[in-house]
Amino acid sequence: MAYQKVNADQRAPGHSQYLDNDDLQATALDLEWDMEKELEEPGFDQFQLDSAENQNLENSETADLNLDSIQPATSPKGRFQRLQEETDYATRYTRSAPKSNHCNLCRLLKILCTAIILFIFGILIGYYAHKNCPSNATSSGTLDHQLYQEILKTIQAEDIKKTFRNLVQLYRSEDDTDISKTIKTQWTSLGLEDVQLVNYSVLLNLPGPSPSSVTLSSSGQCFHPNGQPCSEDARTQSSQDLLYSYAAYSAKGTLEAKVIDVSYGNTDDLKRIKKMRNVTNQIALLKLGKLPLLYKLSLLEKAGFGGVLLYIDPCDLPKTANLSYETFMVSLNPGGDPSTPGYPSVVGSFRQDRTNLTSLLVQPISAALVAKLISSSKDRTKNGACTPLELPHNEERIVNMHIQTVTEFKTVTNVVGYLKGLTSPDRYVIVGSHHHTAPSYSGQEWASSTAVITAFIQALMFRVKRGWRPDRSIVFCSWGGTVLGNIGSYEWGEDFRKVLQRNLVAYVSLHSPMKGNSSLRSVASPSLQQLVAEKNKVNCSRRAQCPETNVSSVQIQGDADYFINHLGVPTVQFAYEDTKAIQDPGFLSEALFPKSAKKIEEMDPFFKLHETITKLSGEVILQIASEPVLPFNALDIALEVQNSLKGDQPNTHQLLALASHLRESAELFQSDEMRPANDPKERVPLRVRMLNDILQDMEKNFLVQQVPPGFYRNILYHLDDKTSQFSILLEAWEHRKSLASNETFQEALSKVLHSINSAQVHFKAGLNVFDSVLDGNN
Repeated sequence: MAYQKVNADQRAPGHSQYLDNDDLQATALDLEWDMEKELEEPGFDQFQLDSAENQNLENSETADLNLDSIQPATSPKGRFQRLQEETDYATRYTRSAPKSNHCNLCRLLKILCTAIILFIFGILIGYYAHKNCPSNATSSGTLDHQLYQEILKTIQAEDIKKTFRNLVQLYRSEDDTDISKTIKTQWTSLGLEDVQLVNYSVLLNLPGPSPSSVTLSSSGQCFHPNGQPCSEDARTQSSQDLLYSYAAYSAKGTLEAKVIDVSYGNTDDLKRIKKMRNVTNQIALLKLGKLPLLYKLSLLEKAGFGGVLLYIDPCDLPKTANLSYETFMVSLNPGGDPSTPGYPSVVGSFRQDRTNLTSLLVQPISAALVAKLISSSKDRTKNGACTPLELPHNEERIVNMHIQTVTEFKTVTNVVGYLKGLTSPDRYVIVGSHHHTAPSYSGQEWASSTAVITAFIQALMFRVKRGWRPDRSIVFCSWGGTVLGNIGSYEWGEDFRKVLQRNLVAYVSLHSPMKGNSSLRSVASPSLQQLVAEKNKVNCSRRAQCPETNVSSVQIQGDADYFINHLGVPTVQFAYEDTKAIQDPGFLSEALFPKSAKKIEEMDPFFKLHETITKLSGEVILQIASEPVLPFNALDIALEVQNSLKGDQPNTHQLLALASHLRESAELFQSDEMRPANDPKERVPLRVRMLNDILQDMEKNFLVQQVPPGFYRNILYHLDDKTSQFSILLEAWEHRKSLASNETFQEALSKVLHSINSAQVHFKAGLNVFDSVLDGNN
């Protein structure tokens, strides 16, 4: 016979455990009962049995025929399937199959047809559900490199150039509301959701009706800041650029005094000069660069100076930059509306009387005027080396400086547009550019900035219209009042401070992307440096010639200031600059030159560099906004702290020991928590959310309350690329040497110590929370 019954406890080893359940056993018994009925039908004796089977039956004459002893074959495929596997089974019948076989066959065919119909129907439902719900199917959590490139490839240099040219036609407007409305209209037409104009009434310091002047007392010659004589012809032909050669929020009036050359105005320079002469109410001839302008002015003010003639030495500029007769402006505003320091200028706010932010009369002048003041007309280039401008020590110059500015309340407008996130809409990535604020400085960097952010919005919304969204919300901001002290961004940040402290993840700056065309400079928070370095490497591999670009955390100009220094938000910025401007004295970018639209197009005639900046920034934005785990590196912060403690400052052994513990905690956090979260198989949504909350708050631990003017409150940022030490420790050490006092240095050491300790507690608390969740004690 083709089957043999075995007892249940005699199943073959390896028998599927799923066959042991009661339902399957009951099914087997039903099948046996059907077979028994077939065996009892008339004609059963007509089956032709094999000789071996006949022999078995004959030998069992005396045995009771117990049908219960017949069980299915041990194949896990089932009893009848096992029988059908024997090819000679059908040949053993001498008559037609029983009627019950025909019924069973019909029943099986009905079941098979029903299953096929249901299967096809299910496929159709799945297909149309997928087609009609692409946002759910295409979860941004699965966004990969290919999708990033698909979004970014639509960014074209020609589109950026067209937008730039359209924008530069608008800057002559007397009210920046016109420019803001144009930007809003354009962003809305691209499909960006909920684009708003946010207005603030703020105190602006603007030029007077005529340019400032500097007069030589010995000869009576009067000069404008660019070095032109104060003649009637020059006055009538003076352009807006001449009017805007001023220091915003400087004291105004007239001062006649001796000119004292203080070089770059650091502590050593002032210590040397104060030993030689009385500086009270005198005029300092000061070079821009090396240290923040606000810091140097604070030293001059403390020393007793009454005025400052500020200039840029041609030796500090690239050889290609001929700016001897160029005027420039600076802002002495540390940030925001001066009349509402630390709080937003909304209706009902108390307004403080702060028409000037320093007691010094500060006037930016050209290098050409400096040469006339020191009676130097000789060529300053000798044997290929540039000779810096310097007033001879044995010569005395007395000048009369006249500064007249106007202070009034005006409206500053921000343009803010939102793209709501899919899974974490309450987490924000801010992308910031700035636009022209009229009446103010007439440079064109704002047009580059606005054109770049608009190009990225266009590429992003093209994909959004097809159903995709980032996980986190992206907030696009075009700030007003940037050149006068980042006023728009500060007021908006102060207005939404509580929300931003809790929900802001990162800030991507598009401030002045074109400052030169020779080298790409990448500035990023320590936690983002690894991500930015990867993007730089990919960008260089795509270009035939690409100089090696370093990623650093240095102080930068622009609206990122508020988010770095008051919210402790990880920040990144890409910009093209001249190589010499990067290598030589920093903070030259504090000077705002009136670059025309033609000048920008000369630097990047085909707007390919603009396209590169847009794509680099765009890919970073996409990863931060779309990756399930924020691409921040905790260990890099600990390494940055250790590197910042290298140097010759004493009494840092305690800080080094604490920094070592911070590194250990960061390593443990990164290996135990970040590694499994980055593996989709081990990813748990609750743990990922907790992890991201810890990552986005890491840099907040390094915000200190009081720092020297012009220094960052976020001590992870350095003054320049050449020094890796904490800036506040360097400044305090220099201050200690000049005043022979240890109190300031000890105070700076304490600030650094508390910051490192706060970060250590932050990581340990995060690890403890994760342990509690694992133990089920949450």
